[in-house]
Amino acid sequence: MNIKNNKVIKFIWRVFLYGFALFGFGVMAAYGVFQLGWTNNKGGVDKNNRYLADMAKFDAKDGIIKTDKYLSENLAHLAILSRFYPQNAQLISSALSNENANINKMIAACEIGLHENTQYQKALNDLSAAFRSIPYQKQEKTNAIEWMNTPEWGVLKQAIVKDKALIDSAARLCGVEPRLIVGCLVGEQIRLFNSNRESYKRYIEPMKVLNVQSQFSLGVNGIKDFTAMAVESNLKNEKSEFYMGKRYEHILDFSTSDHTAERVSRLVNYHNHFYSFLYTGCILHQTALQWKRAGYSIDNRPDILITLFNIGFSESHPSANPECGGSHINVAGKIYTFGVIGFNFYYSGELLKEFPYEAKTFID
Repeated sequence: MNIKNNKVIKFIWRVFLYGFALFGFGVMAAYGVFQLGWTNNKGGVDKNNRYLADMAKFDAKDGIIKTDKYLSENLAHLAILSRFYPQNAQLISSALSNENANINKMIAACEIGLHENTQYQKALNDLSAAFRSIPYQKQEKTNAIEWMNTPEWGVLKQAIVKDKALIDSAARLCGVEPRLIVGCLVGEQIRLFNSNRESYKRYIEPMKVLNVQSQFSLGVNGIKDFTAMAVESNLKNEKSEFYMGKRYEHILDFSTSDHTAERVSRLVNYHNHFYSFLYTGCILHQTALQWKRAGYSIDNRPDILITLFNIGFSESHPSANPECGGSHINVAGKIYTFGVIGFNFYYSGELLKEFPYEAKTFID
């Protein structure tokens, strides 16, 4: 028994010893392999390397879609991408407002996996060829909206920006999108700039300020006294089709007993145009409510709202087919209507940083 036990113990000991030796050898071998770098995964050159290298030439400035050099190419890529992967196209489109976004490289990131998609590549080639078939046309005028090429528009933009705080404040008080108020202002000021050239040359152009009227129409937006009185009455009259609600009843309350003098003083103020903007906003809001109560919403029709601002309450007749128009305005020898000038501005993208589009045109 002792002999057998000794043999078993020796066998177990040898197994343990040899096993430990093999384990140690394995550890040392693994360490050596690691030190020699035999286990390193050096990877390889990606098959898209050349494509990515080509894209590297586009810096952030060139990458913006509005850059003339790459405009048609980017439009073609985005148009096709939207048909195959609308989510990616939407994300890229949303980045356009970011001045540091590189649109070319954003498109490239999506298209890396689409090189072998024959349907995508065919559609892209066809549309790109169509874009390239139309060469860039050199134009003497830089803006497709012709009246915006006039020097008067450059002056007016600077004057409007000076009043941004007043416009925003008035807009908040009467529950109207500021850009819509500016649309009315643009039509009236462009008309004045071109009809009263002496005043424009003498005061407006050098000082970059808005033209204030003080006779038949009042203020920078040319509001007639009887229109202003109607606005004030509509604020208080709950039975009026133009009534804006309790929230707005007191925004035009007078501080003196002489309402006529105070009204004129409010509008004909050469240094502060706040009330011109406030009355304008009220006219827009009241008119929109009149149409909404009649069953016709024109909240998304700045051309109609600006036309109705121009022609007045008495000419506002809600209908299923409203018409854009208003006063005729001569700008550089071409005739425009008040409503079209307002529409041009509203959707032009001009002054968009100062007066962005808002989710709601009116707050009722």
